Amino acid sequence: MTASLPKNHRIDAIDRRILDVLQQDAGWTNQALAERVGLSPSACHARVKRLRGSGLIDRVVAMLDPEAIAACLYVIVEVTMERDDKRLYRAFEKRVLAAAEIKQCYMVTGDCDFMLIVSVPDMDAYDRFCDRVLYAEPNIRKFRTLLSRHRVKFDISATIDPAR
Repeated sequence: MTASLPKNHRIDAIDRRILDVLQQDAGWTNQALAERVGLSPSACHARVKRLRGSGLIDRVVAMLDPEAIAACLYVIVEVTMERDDKRLYRAFEKRVLAAAEIKQCYMVTGDCDFMLIVSVPDMDAYDRFCDRVLYAEPNIRKFRTLLSRHRVKFDISATIDPAR
């Protein structure tokens, strides 16, 4: 479990600048990051360390361009469950977590129960994914497949609440 910020501490404008810069590119050296946010390197390092310790910085990863690696098909899948049962939902969530093709999963409101973002090399791979994950799930009533023709925007940064 991650530690939280002390109750009397709010994220200030400098913390928000640090988080904004790191969300765009976490590869900055501490020296360069400090210069970008207007701090000394030691003060910047201390703030980043505190933000990591608090859990606000969950992890630092390298974002690869999947299309530069291989052909890639993005599929948005709307999943509607047969029964509204937390135990069955948790079983489906375990199946989702185990499927490497599923890159994102959201439990949603509306006409469907889950939205999946699936990445596969081609339609044959998607068919195999459907057989292994979706058709094998007994609580799925139906699913609808939407193929992405072109990714217009992709941003994984979080909105930082100024009131924190």
